[in-house]
Amino acid sequence: MIDPAGFIGQIFVVILLVILAIFVLVTLFRAIRIVPQARAGVVERLGKYRKTLLPGLNILVPFIDRMLPLIDLREQVVSFPPQPVITEDNLVVSIDTVVFFQVTDARAATYEIGNYLGAVEQLTTTTLRNVVGGLNLEQALTSRDNINSQLRVVLDEATGKWGIRVGRVELKAIDPPLSIQDSMEKQMRAERDRRAQILTAEGTKQAAILEAEGSRQAAILEAEGEAKAAVLRADGEAAAIKTVFAAIHEGDPDPKLLAYQYLQTLPKIAEGDSNKMWIIPSELTEALKGIGEGFFSGKGPVAR
Repeated sequence: MIDPAGFIGQIFVVILLVILAIFVLVTLFRAIRIVPQARAGVVERLGKYRKTLLPGLNILVPFIDRMLPLIDLREQVVSFPPQPVITEDNLVVSIDTVVFFQVTDARAATYEIGNYLGAVEQLTTTTLRNVVGGLNLEQALTSRDNINSQLRVVLDEATGKWGIRVGRVELKAIDPPLSIQDSMEKQMRAERDRRAQILTAEGTKQAAILEAEGSRQAAILEAEGEAKAAVLRADGEAAAIKTVFAAIHEGDPDPKLLAYQYLQTLPKIAEGDSNKMWIIPSELTEALKGIGEGFFSGKGPVAR
């Protein structure tokens, strides 16, 4: 027969061993902590800060040490919703911001601020309103780099005691009111039209200058050509005169031949439909006298 007391004792021993095994497993589980790379864990001992766990295998005192949720040490990017900001010229613009920050001290990020992400958002909003509030709309639209630099300096200085380093702050968008956008578009269209008109006027001016310069050069070249042609004609006529003069001197013509040639030239003077009147030159009588003397030489005196 089975002894009931012994059977109960055996069951009790088994249960005790199981409970002991579970206790050992739980103890090991609570004592061993593995922290991933680029993470940090804050350990409290009896409610007081004990140490910060580094990446790798770490051993804690079970049931005495408690590790808080891991903190990400990588650089984080947070995009905040659009914030209404009033500029210096009393215009309300909507600005989207993006903040790049990194937790450098897990202990400070845990104990110095309750919610560092919300604190960064609120600090970004207030700083943005202070910076943009001192600028007009045109300066705010054209000074993004300056605004980014001012925001980063202020945020980095304020979040340093929280164990946070702000790397960059970027303005993702600056949206002015719709009425201002319409006015800006009209202004841009007018500016583009003005530039187009200026370019067209400059082109017309340059074309006129080039055309005038071309006409002047053409007139100069034409005048130079006419002058050279006149010189060449004069040189040719002078050479022809010299040739004729030399030929006449070489032929030694007598007055009778010259008078005869003179009479042959007279009809050519009267050629042309526009010649309504013909004036007999005084040299005609001398020419006729010479011809008469030529015909009647040796036959007696010729009457004048």
